[in-house]
Amino acid sequence: MNELYVKSMNKMNGLVKNERGSQTLEWIGIAAVVVIAVGLISTAFSGGNFGESVLKKFTDWIEKIG
Repeated sequence: MNELYVKSMNKMNGLVKNERGSQTLEWIGIAAVVVIAVGLISTAFSGGNFGESVLKKFTDWIEKIG
């Protein structure tokens, strides 16, 4: 039983130390933020007055959070 425990712990330690793909996830997160920002800007431009549209969008976001 002890041997099985040691083997499983070694396997788990190997999986935990394996960080392949973490950089890909970081890039996906950055890309998602850029896509959201572009979407907000394009939505703001469709309204006509850019400044008021951006202010209204951020105000709506803050109200949804709080």
